[in-house]
Amino acid sequence: MERVVFPFTALIGQEKMRLALLLCSINPRLGGVLIRGEKGTAKSTAVRGLAALLPEITVVAGCPCNCDPFQPKEVLCPFCQERLAKGEKLVPVRRKVPLVELPVSATEDRVVGSLDWEYALQKGKRRFAPGILARANRGIIYVDEVNLLDDHLVDVILDAAASGINVVEREGVTFVHPANFILVGTMNPEEGELRPQFLDRFGLCVPVESVADPAARAAILRRREEFEADPLSFLKRFAQAEAELREKIVRARQLLPLVRATPEAVRLAVALAQEANAAGHRAEIIMVQAARALAALEGEREASEEAVRRVAELVLYHRRREIPPPPQEEEEPPEPPSPEEPPEELEDSDQRPESTPSQTRKDSATGEKVPPPPGGAQEKIFAIGEPFAVRRIEHDRDRQLRRGSGRRSRTKTPSRSGRYVRAVFPRGRQDIAFDATLRAAAPYQPWRRREGVAVAIEPGDLREKEREKRIGNFLLFVVDASGSMGAQQRMVAAKGAIFSLLLDAYQKRDKVGMVVFKGERAEVVLPPTNSVELAHIQLKELPTGGRTPLAAGLLKAYEVARSYLRRDPDLAPLLIVVSDGRANVSMGSGNPWEEVERVASLIREESRIKALVVDVEQGGFLRFGLARRLADTLGAHYCPLEELKAESLLAAVRKIERLI
Repeated sequence: MERVVFPFTALIGQEKMRLALLLCSINPRLGGVLIRGEKGTAKSTAVRGLAALLPEITVVAGCPCNCDPFQPKEVLCPFCQERLAKGEKLVPVRRKVPLVELPVSATEDRVVGSLDWEYALQKGKRRFAPGILARANRGIIYVDEVNLLDDHLVDVILDAAASGINVVEREGVTFVHPANFILVGTMNPEEGELRPQFLDRFGLCVPVESVADPAARAAILRRREEFEADPLSFLKRFAQAEAELREKIVRARQLLPLVRATPEAVRLAVALAQEANAAGHRAEIIMVQAARALAALEGEREASEEAVRRVAELVLYHRRREIPPPPQEEEEPPEPPSPEEPPEELEDSDQRPESTPSQTRKDSATGEKVPPPPGGAQEKIFAIGEPFAVRRIEHDRDRQLRRGSGRRSRTKTPSRSGRYVRAVFPRGRQDIAFDATLRAAAPYQPWRRREGVAVAIEPGDLREKEREKRIGNFLLFVVDASGSMGAQQRMVAAKGAIFSLLLDAYQKRDKVGMVVFKGERAEVVLPPTNSVELAHIQLKELPTGGRTPLAAGLLKAYEVARSYLRRDPDLAPLLIVVSDGRANVSMGSGNPWEEVERVASLIREESRIKALVVDVEQGGFLRFGLARRLADTLGAHYCPLEELKAESLLAAVRKIERLI
């Protein structure tokens, strides 16, 4: 029974979404359209309506790749070329435009295609089994919640959409077939973003929201009820409008090769791309191509400046980058009278009750005498420093099988949703690696009985697939907010670096948490959460001042990480300690630094917890190197403050995560 689809021309509102879909149907090489918005805004309805609206296509009967029989032999798929080589005639048939919906759980085998194992076992020969990209040729691929799809699958689909071909080289098979399709992806931004490099490769992007006008909402409700009550009568009401728009698309496709953009339109596209601070040159290229498609849709032979303006927002919405404002100049603090250890003058801004102005104290780690702090010092909130773009944090494969989703750590997985990386002996997962199984069975075929099959398989030949995927992690920031962090704008730079990592965590779907230590204690200001927005608020409002209870901060972080591991052992915690290492407050009556070493050793014994120490001590004539000592005791990687920029800091984090 054929499914009845709500007509494309019956949609109310969402003009930008409908325009973007029409432009991609006229010129599929635009790279597809990404529709961002909440559920219930007619995203899926519009895509299915477009597939029903588009004119039927002529295909080769029996071709799994929907080849056009009137195209030259060179652009046909290998199946059709093989039939021609045998002297067969390609019989043309008419077919509706295929709409292939790609589930989030799809595997790479299903998307790109793989070896036809049933044929191989029966005939003893290799033959390619086409995947979704072949079935969608000259049609539409619809990916709902594309932001939840594994990154390598997004990459494969976008590569095929841009090139128009699918190249498969796997399991001893090389196969190239046409893959010209309209790519439509939908996503809810609340469930995570696409990586920027994937986002940019979608030609057009449209934000959709619920219709606000009460009259329009009432009209939507009435049309939906009419459609559900009598679908066939409803279709007849819009049949004329559908036919007119279908004919308009056909004429636009024929006219498109003749449409040229005016010099003024090209200059405007370049200017708009530069004004939006778009990276690279893809923005103006897509903008001109979209303007040409719009001109063809309206029967024009020239794409004017007006056409560029109409498509600009569709092209630039996801490519616009805000230029950060220049940092505000803050009043410099007065120069300290002595060049030695200026940070410590701020360290004791919260005076302990037993201290008096005449007393001096010794730093527990260095033994240096430290003068008392000036009376009446107050905590200060520093601004967040300028964030920076961070590079991808990579993970090496590990031995542990983990479940979950995300985009940071590459790990082995027991599920079938990961990427096939190698074959192993059976472990009871029922995920047979047919290529490795055939290779294991091949040498013994002369001595085996083959009853009705080309290859005889025995239990000892079986191999399973070992798969890997990316999952999220738990980044626990352990932040020193003592008075010494206020010297020389250390906290401004540290906050900027932490904020940059928070943005990266948001894109990778990590959980984040924050432990802050200052004064006499440590506290969890942000329990483990997926909300990077909450973390940003806590970071922005974080005050600086007081002494440095470093041991308490490390112990609190250890407790949070252990508690989290008990609840979710699949996500490995990473402690990012931001401090100068100058512990001067103990949890009991012992030496503060000795307490730090005991807690650090405790953390080091927990192999599932990794750490990075960011040293905020400024370089100069006098430097104690306590943060490096802390990193050595923790078994953590060490990164100085002056290297808190994209390449340096993220490279340090990457080294740690390879161990997770």
